[in-house]
Amino acid sequence: MDLDGLSVQLVVLALAAVAAPLLVDHVERWVRLPSVVVEIVLGIVIGPQVLGLVQTGPLLEAVSQLGLAMLFFLAGFEIDFRSVRGRPMGLAGAGWLVSFGLAALGLWLAGAGAAVLILAIGVCSTALGTILPIARDAGLLAGPVGPHLMAVGAVGEFAPIALLALFYSEGAHSGRTTLAIALVGLAVGAAALGSLRRSARVGRLLSATLGTSAQLAVRLSVLVLLASVLLAAEIGVDIALGAFAAGVCMHVLLSALDDREEALVQSKLDGIGFGAVVPVFFVYTGVTFDLDELLGSAVALVLIPVFLAVFAVVRGVVTWVSARGVLVGGERGALGAFAATQLPIVVIASGTAAERGLVSAAVAAAMVGAAMVSVLVFPLVGLRWARRDTSAVSVEPI
Repeated sequence: MDLDGLSVQLVVLALAAVAAPLLVDHVERWVRLPSVVVEIVLGIVIGPQVLGLVQTGPLLEAVSQLGLAMLFFLAGFEIDFRSVRGRPMGLAGAGWLVSFGLAALGLWLAGAGAAVLILAIGVCSTALGTILPIARDAGLLAGPVGPHLMAVGAVGEFAPIALLALFYSEGAHSGRTTLAIALVGLAVGAAALGSLRRSARVGRLLSATLGTSAQLAVRLSVLVLLASVLLAAEIGVDIALGAFAAGVCMHVLLSALDDREEALVQSKLDGIGFGAVVPVFFVYTGVTFDLDELLGSAVALVLIPVFLAVFAVVRGVVTWVSARGVLVGGERGALGAFAATQLPIVVIASGTAAERGLVSAAVAAAMVGAAMVSVLVFPLVGLRWARRDTSAVSVEPI
């Protein structure tokens, strides 16, 4: 592909990213749509199967993967382990194990064969990077639901990615070695950065450069993100795991700042991520979406509501049951609805399964289609149960 053609495609991708929130605002009077769903739909429209304005290619794929890495980095950065430790994390972990076991059993009984493991990993995820901005904008994180929602999202994001690294890594190391390296790296990184937190000099430098061209905190965040992604690629782990770990480590380091400064850094990182590279990942997901396989297969179309029901049961209902005794009424229902919201890990798991011949392209497309619907429906349902302002669904950053 020539340079001019590639430049045009990049501009079209950027145009789609800009158009998404404008379209969301335009249709808000009739229906509230998450921007991420609109971004994927626009990607389908500009992609090779509709208008053909954007084609798949290595450079666009690289930019898209950077967006994916930034999404998981921000998800890891958002987690406040001080608020989720103890009972919230314990209940979230136990609930996820039940979800995974239930999903694996159901898929085995349904005859999924060799695809049981990877499909179970996919349907037991929670789109933490998507639900946290929605919940935060609606004020849900500040209430009793907040710690449990963050814990459920953290486990539902990290556990599937860790299992994908364990069983489906493609590097020179075995899956167990890869996972061990990743976890040890996370522990060492967190310990090292945690020790820096006590350094008055580091804290002073981070604070002093927030309003200058130096922007040490932002530069350091980008460096840690890129280094973790490189390490993940070298050892054959999906970059999402490395990016998530990097986000956790940076959250530990930046706790050297006061709350106002930490919020300012997060705002700057949100601007880089949600304002630039993360939308490219979702638009490019639409570009690569196999619409022909989905529309050309009656089975795939039937599987969309089936997968959606699976999401609702194995994550939503199980989370709702596990929260008995700690949350009541609509808040408990809201937690279940948000827990069932899925997308990025479904994209990764279904793509990996299709590439390895474990499922057909039609089934993979049905999984992604169901995940898109979950983002469209479940957060809105959750906010209604919690009696929160549903406009947060349309104004969330991704």
